[in-house]
Amino acid sequence: MLAIIGGTGLTNLASLEITRREVVRTPYGEPSGHLTFGHIGSAEMMFLARHGYAHTLPPHEVNYRANIWALHKAGATRIVAVNAVGGIAANMGPGALALPDQIIDYTHSRKQTFFEGEEPVTHADFTFPFCARARALVLAASAATGQQVHDGGVLGVMQGPRLETRAEIMRLARDGCTMVGMTSMPEATLAREKKLSYATLALSMNHAAGLASSSEGIKLADADAVLASGMEKVRQIIARAVSMHAALPENEKGLA
Repeated sequence: MLAIIGGTGLTNLASLEITRREVVRTPYGEPSGHLTFGHIGSAEMMFLARHGYAHTLPPHEVNYRANIWALHKAGATRIVAVNAVGGIAANMGPGALALPDQIIDYTHSRKQTFFEGEEPVTHADFTFPFCARARALVLAASAATGQQVHDGGVLGVMQGPRLETRAEIMRLARDGCTMVGMTSMPEATLAREKKLSYATLALSMNHAAGLASSSEGIKLADADAVLASGMEKVRQIIARAVSMHAALPENEKGLA
């Protein structure tokens, strides 16, 4: 089944006809909230709001292990995670959508793995952090809905919840990052450890700190307006992706 993790600005899907809500208990504590099950048209899916349904969990306090464990336990084979980001590259201005294909992790003090304690040491290959099949699905859904989504990019993941300094963004740009967010790690690596097909659909809310329209600071009211309009495009893409995923052969619904 396809699972959607909603980030900032996406705590529900209007087109989702809800059939049930389920509280999942995990060995890692409480997930961000209940899992919402339902269907869009005839296609089944599940949904989880990363920051809680009231958006009360900051990025560094999200229980990523519990979230991924719960989705896996409930039968998810593929996850499309939605993230609000700041744009660093010229093509990532406010309102731009992208499917990054690489990550650089700048976070700290987050629980990064399921393999600790009594678990045997396991090294998951993370050369390509996003599943090619999941990315292809979202790209096809965006094309079908007429939405432009940039194919590729490097997502720098910062600790949050504060936004970055100008110097930090300059560093990220030198490192090759084209966008900056706060939540794709350790989410992506935990999904890989559970052998889940995982991709991130990123919406740029604003130019990153010190760049272009944010050269003198980030105007949060403007960013919120971009987020609201951009998430309508995201909802269209997600709805189409859900139906397209349901039509795939079973052997193409998981990790490539």
